Amino acid sequence: MMLARVADSLYWMGRYVERAEHLCRLSDVMLTATLDRTEAATQVARIAMSSVGDLDETRAAEPYEAAVGLVLDRDDPASVFTSLARARENARQVRDQITTETWERLNVLFLRMTSPDAAEAFADGSSAFLHDTIADLHMFKGAADATMAHGEGWRFLLIGVYLERAQLIARLLEVCFGDPKRRAVTDHFALTSLLRMACALEPYLRVYTADLQPRYILEFLLFDDDFPRSLRFCTAQMESHLAGVSRHFEEAGQMSPERLAGRLKARLQYADMDELASMGAHALLTTVAGECAKIHDAIYNTFVAYPLEMRLPA
Repeated sequence: MMLARVADSLYWMGRYVERAEHLCRLSDVMLTATLDRTEAATQVARIAMSSVGDLDETRAAEPYEAAVGLVLDRDDPASVFTSLARARENARQVRDQITTETWERLNVLFLRMTSPDAAEAFADGSSAFLHDTIADLHMFKGAADATMAHGEGWRFLLIGVYLERAQLIARLLEVCFGDPKRRAVTDHFALTSLLRMACALEPYLRVYTADLQPRYILEFLLFDDDFPRSLRFCTAQMESHLAGVSRHFEEAGQMSPERLAGRLKARLQYADMDELASMGAHALLTTVAGECAKIHDAIYNTFVAYPLEMRLPA
């Protein structure tokens, strides 16, 4: 049986690593869009900033400064810097549970972000800086998969990754297609940028060729069974890994995280575009966000913050 503090640290390590990768990608796409000095480029910056909860329109008008803040701001609890610092701190607390390869890769990332030359390196070549960071985050995940035993610890790490990913992709889709107060994104350049933010451009093109339509993008990022960043794929992985660590106990009046994830998985498994057209994207995306929050709470109540008497033998 894994200690609660160990499960907590591995779970949050997965969440912070996934968050850092997503923020790097948003920043990279936002900065690339600035090369095209049009209203569409401003729209891309607005999408990126709104998807992380920053609704200040003036920030979107200064994409470079916004990207610097997303990546290097030490006071922002949601920046890449803070996410990697917290991921490394969680890894340090459970150093005996992870392999040398994963620890070293996380240290490389942490040292790059905390270097006195980080701001200068970003200014000299923001694209290279962000691409190197994303590549190292991919290597961290690869090292974890290839060198860690696929037991409880590895599963908690991946539960964190997939829960964070589902929430981030749902928020991105909500900003583009689900917010009833905004006009849905239809511009070709903005749609291409959206797919790049979700690391989905090439996989999407292999399925739908170059036909960039909001309906197809929603279908791909919501319901594709094989794309690892679709909401259907993420929830299926969450349910699978929660089943692997489940202790098969359920309090009266409390639903286990495995059942909550299974319910969300079924909701996405049997939904389709006809249903989405009738109910609207906002309703489904709100449901996904709400269910992910409930799964997070249930994980804590079940594996981390449970009353001691629940684990003591009668």
